[in-house]
Amino acid sequence: MTENLTQRQKMLTFGGILLAMFLGSLDQTIVSTALPRIVADLHGLDRFTWVATAYLVASTALVPIYGKLADMYSRRKIEVVAVSIFLLGSMLCGLAGEFGTLPLLGDGMTQLIVFRAVQGLGGAGLFAMAFIIIADLFPPAERGKYQGYVGAVFGTSSVLGPFLGGFLTDRGTGLIPGVAGWRLVFYVNLPLGLLALWFILNQMPALKPRTTPKPLDVLSIVLLMAGLAPLVVGLQLNKAVYGWTSPVTLGLLATAAVALALFVRRSLRSDNPILDFGLFRNTVFRWANAAVFLLGGAFLGIIIFEPLFMVNVLGTTATRAGVSLIPLSMGVVLGSLLAGQMVSRFGHYKRWMLSGIVVLLCGLSLLATMPVTVGYWQVLSYLLLCGLGLGPTMPLYTLAIQNAIEPRLMGQATSASQFFRQIGGAITASVLGTVLTLTLAQSQPATPGAPVQSVVSEGPAVPARSSGPASPELRLAFSKAISRIYFFNMFLVAGGLLMTLFVPELPLRKSNQAAPPVAAE
Repeated sequence: MTENLTQRQKMLTFGGILLAMFLGSLDQTIVSTALPRIVADLHGLDRFTWVATAYLVASTALVPIYGKLADMYSRRKIEVVAVSIFLLGSMLCGLAGEFGTLPLLGDGMTQLIVFRAVQGLGGAGLFAMAFIIIADLFPPAERGKYQGYVGAVFGTSSVLGPFLGGFLTDRGTGLIPGVAGWRLVFYVNLPLGLLALWFILNQMPALKPRTTPKPLDVLSIVLLMAGLAPLVVGLQLNKAVYGWTSPVTLGLLATAAVALALFVRRSLRSDNPILDFGLFRNTVFRWANAAVFLLGGAFLGIIIFEPLFMVNVLGTTATRAGVSLIPLSMGVVLGSLLAGQMVSRFGHYKRWMLSGIVVLLCGLSLLATMPVTVGYWQVLSYLLLCGLGLGPTMPLYTLAIQNAIEPRLMGQATSASQFFRQIGGAITASVLGTVLTLTLAQSQPATPGAPVQSVVSEGPAVPARSSGPASPELRLAFSKAISRIYFFNMFLVAGGLLMTLFVPELPLRKSNQAAPPVAAE
């Protein structure tokens, strides 16, 4: 599909795809910084977690669908649709509440929640399509270094997002007359997105599928979304309010189980399923996705709970706690770039995957054994080590999967990898939030009603000190709880290591036209 493209055309297309993906990854961190001001302006404290949950539900549910569409229609058209929906959602989010209460949409906060879901519908495509289109542009033997740049973009946006979000929220009011600063957090996507669209429309080839598409299985789409939506919502509900045994949580999870079972049954009988379950017969696909599921959970566990340690154990400000994640992000950038370059130069992706996991285990062991007296800069060095270990996991598992499957299933296989990473993160974050709550309750039985606030805007709500210095007892309680969480993370990573050992290392193909190496049972 790309045999006649010049290197310049490939690189311009690659640049447009990276810019589009940067929008999606930036949005995940930039909005969280602005949430307190948004909640104050729109009077929606009782619904603030739904701003994140609406985006997460939509972006998770649509990932497999984008993968299927990419196997059926022009990749360029799908990418244009994804970017356009994301930009429409961004504009609507910026306008939320500007015109008061609206019919059907309700007040400003409800409008924002709905429009964040629209954003998520587009955001799912920004991530899924990036890896799919890169697979079209470059053969597996060259692809590692380019997919390494994707991990670098993700890490960079993780650093820039909180700073840019805070700056626009605090100082952006007045830059555009009559527009509150927090609205610029959404409007900033528009010029960047339009630039990405220009690149895609003018430089990107059509990248049409090699086979004639069959009619889309609409019933499979309905069943998939009917299963994933209640699953993600059930996991994201604040378990301090809706526990695991509450009727609401059980009802959502039961609905998800039934709908997903029907989806699997339908997919096995369909001539054109959303996800070809024959992919699971491929050894690389099966074990690599199992590893990604566990490692995705470990990654999110570090991001969510490390700031809690900083604030509640070391007594840092929320700003310093946020800044402390920069070494983690920079480690991801360096690890991703290094692993991608080395694999493209020497091959042997499996040794880099295993090496990264070992480094990650070392970093987690240091985090899990931190005493209350640990220094701020010591924690930062541990996070850098974790980032260096996580970096290779970003591009290499996807590369291994793409190298092992038929080109006609590239979209489904690639999006499945991203889907399992996201679901692993959502499930793990919810479970770890429960571990934290239970550990704190055991350590501090006399203070269950102490004032708490949530410091997690893109995941489950977990308690944190609201203000003032923490007592020694509270510091010890949080230290014990977060150490337990990092020990749990070590088991996840060890599981990922075990799964990776079962991943066969196949020779990297030097052409997208060649049949993939056999890795099926």
